[in-house]
Amino acid sequence: MKRDELRKLKDKTVPELQKDLTAAREELRVLKFDLTAGKAKNIRTITETKKRIARIMTFLRQAQDGERSRTIIAEKSKTNNNG
Repeated sequence: MKRDELRKLKDKTVPELQKDLTAAREELRVLKFDLTAGKAKNIRTITETKKRIARIMTFLRQAQDGERSRTIIAEKSKTNNNG
């Protein structure tokens, strides 16, 4: 995966990442079906798709953790200002 593609993934929002994840999983399903049917010529695409899914899941997790930590920090600062 090229650096440009990684940057694009990093800049995406959570809903965009979820949409990409769904599309990648569907692509993997089709590739596996084609492999069992004997239509697949390049088996490497399955491995690349699995890796892309893992990367998307990693960025998705990082984005969700970032939102969670921002919420916790905001709640703590709100509590400290009140007391």
